[in-house]
Amino acid sequence: MHPIARAAYVIAGQAATLASTVTPPASQKKFLRSLAARRGVMDQWEGWSKAHRDPSRPLVWLHAPSVGEGLQARPVIELLRARHPQWQLAYSYFSPSAESFAARLPVDVTGYLPFDTPDQDRRLVAALRPSALVFAKLDVWPMLCEAAAAARVPLGMVSGTVSPGSKRRGGFASALLRDAYALFNAVGAISTDDARRLVELGCREEVLRVTGDTRYDQVWARAAAVKRGDGMLRSLGSPRPTVVAGSTWPGDEAVVLSGWLEARDRVPRARLIIAPHEPTEDHLVPIERWAAASGVAIARLGTEDASDADIVLVDRVGVLGDLYALGTCAFVGGGFHAAGLHSVLEPAAYGIPVMFGPRHDKSRDAGLLLEHDGGAVVQTVAEVADVMTRWMGPAAAIAGAHARALVESGLGAAEKAYELVTGLVKRAEAASD
Repeated sequence: MHPIARAAYVIAGQAATLASTVTPPASQKKFLRSLAARRGVMDQWEGWSKAHRDPSRPLVWLHAPSVGEGLQARPVIELLRARHPQWQLAYSYFSPSAESFAARLPVDVTGYLPFDTPDQDRRLVAALRPSALVFAKLDVWPMLCEAAAAARVPLGMVSGTVSPGSKRRGGFASALLRDAYALFNAVGAISTDDARRLVELGCREEVLRVTGDTRYDQVWARAAAVKRGDGMLRSLGSPRPTVVAGSTWPGDEAVVLSGWLEARDRVPRARLIIAPHEPTEDHLVPIERWAAASGVAIARLGTEDASDADIVLVDRVGVLGDLYALGTCAFVGGGFHAAGLHSVLEPAAYGIPVMFGPRHDKSRDAGLLLEHDGGAVVQTVAEVADVMTRWMGPAAAIAGAHARALVESGLGAAEKAYELVTGLVKRAEAASD
């Protein structure tokens, strides 16, 4: 790593660690919650190690910064747990949004990753004594990679992907991360293009192979397991044409709500289920006010009025992947927001077509849906209304079949990623003999 980049990075990590000791834990701002969550985090990891780490058993440590990457790690975790129940599994994450997701994983321990400083990383590697450290998607932590490599821990990556416009491909990021990518012992790329770009980042060609995207297996399994006749889905089941708008931001809602209102004039029984990405009161109340001003019956999920409402407002996280089962078509948020497009594969796995906003260039899946006629880009209220109207009729079945076929074509990546991870464990065992 370039000495200047290293010094600046380490100082930033140390400053963030210090800030975490004084940040109030009850803050509503995501960045401040992220700081506060790391107060005492090393004590938590080391406490678990002293009480539960069995060095006679392999431990696979998977890291995924947020929920999206966690969805890519989960199919691999489930295969590891099912086939090697004696192994210990650790799962770390960075974003506060991943905390509840991590709690539902079949692993032995979960927790926030400390800020990336040499001292904390050495302590964490020493505490976990992993047989392999595996990153999901792309994000790597250079000091952590150095600490793992120094302890002779094999490094891996699953569902590796790099967008064509990624800022990691040059400048400060390249100076900071190139050496870390070069330390990896096995990397599974989503596509040949991703593999090529990973080499540009610093990965060695001899450790790379194309294994696909494990999210395809994840969304397929969830769609197959959903029970439409139970609980929430049974209460909301309806023959009404239904648009499910998932992971929306205010920028999405400004277009989608008005577009749906126009579409309802053409399809009078149309229903909208909308799940904001951050279902806080600050986000939910403006939608309710808009509905009241527009003369539309709206009810929150789980209330008595929800089954008959024109708009069902989802006020919780963790249920969107099931709610897509009720859709005639879907809108996925993020395409009108700087954060980028959310997962278009979840609704596609149910065989419903998917629309999204114009900021989709970083989503490989969105591009594939467009190529396979299972998706559509919408930029205006009129376009939303037109696509919704078309997809609340017979055209939905055809476009939805194309979307489902795309997901089916990507199955098998989880098995390949599992083989990559178990290969790393075998490597560690061979090195210790």
